[in-house]
Amino acid sequence: LLTIGYEDGNQAGVVAGLREGGATVLADVRALANSRKPGFSKRSLATALEAAGIAYWHLPALGTPAAGREAARAGRTAEMHRIFRAHLAGVEPQAALAALAERTRREPVCLLCLEDDPARCHRTLVAEAVAVGTGAPVRHLHPA
Repeated sequence: LLTIGYEDGNQAGVVAGLREGGATVLADVRALANSRKPGFSKRSLATALEAAGIAYWHLPALGTPAAGREAARAGRTAEMHRIFRAHLAGVEPQAALAALAERTRREPVCLLCLEDDPARCHRTLVAEAVAVGTGAPVRHLHPA
């Protein structure tokens, strides 16, 4: 199970990092799959990944709710983690986690979000939850 943040990269670098890491699926765990950063809106990213032979899968239920995004933007990581953990206990996020765990058992999946530092990003909490259920080791990638 891999993770990557695109904050300090560009689309080509992220795709290269995914290929080098061996990912066959990119699981976009942003609540809203749009970005001010060119190349990271859902359609643009999915097209580039398809051209590289990597599947795109958007899991909005595993995105950070608005209050968590506000806390993250304000640098309140512990608060964001608390908000996200509470969100993760919901029915839809639990179903998305189960689907993600099942796919992770079959093929190399990489979780994508904006934040470069995985310790400050909710994708690490998602990865940890999947790892507990699957035993999959977690490795954090960086754009090439």
